[in-house]
Amino acid sequence: MVDNKTIKSKVEDAKEKYEETKETRKEKYEETKEKSKNFADNVMNDLYKSIDEIKENIKTVQKAADEKYTSYKQATVQNLDVDLIESDDVYYLKVAVPGIPKEDINIEAGDNDITIEATFDAYINEFAEDDSAKEIVSNLKKGKCVKTVRFESSINIEEISAKFNNGTVIINIPKLIIPKHKVNVE
Repeated sequence: MVDNKTIKSKVEDAKEKYEETKETRKEKYEETKEKSKNFADNVMNDLYKSIDEIKENIKTVQKAADEKYTSYKQATVQNLDVDLIESDDVYYLKVAVPGIPKEDINIEAGDNDITIEATFDAYINEFAEDDSAKEIVSNLKKGKCVKTVRFESSINIEEISAKFNNGTVIINIPKLIIPKHKVNVE
C-alpha cells in the first residue's frame, strides 16, 4: 500500500512539473507572440514602403507623361481660331493671334485658299532666369499654329487686305468676279 506521504510527495512533484510545464509554455507563448508581433510589424513596414514607392513611381510617370504631352503639343501644328463671314463679293476672315506681334504673322493666298501662320511662345519661357519656376497648367497655344481656309469661289489675291488690331487680324478677301462674255456663233 502507498502511504499518504508518498502520495503527497507525488502530488507535489506533479504540481512542480505542472508549474514548470506551465511556465515553459507561457515563455514559449510569449516568445511566439513577440515573433508574430515583429513579423506583423515588418510586413506593415514593408507594405508602407511599397505604397510610398508606388506613389513616387506614379508621380514620376505622371511627370514624364506631362513632359511628353508638352513636347507633343509644341511639336504638333495647332489650328488658329478664326471666324469667317461671306457676302456676295467678299469673304471676311478674323483670326485670333493674341500676344503675337504683327511682324510674326505670315499670310499666303492661293487661287481659292488663304493660309495664316503664327508661332506662339510658351509662357514658361518668360521665366527662363528663374530655375524654380515650373509649369503647372498649360492650356494656351504654343508652337507653330496654322490655319488654311479654302473657299468655294476663286479669290482676287491682288486685292486682299489685312489689318492687325488688338491680337486679331482682320482679312478682307474679295471674290474673283469673272465677267461673263457673250460669244457670238457664226
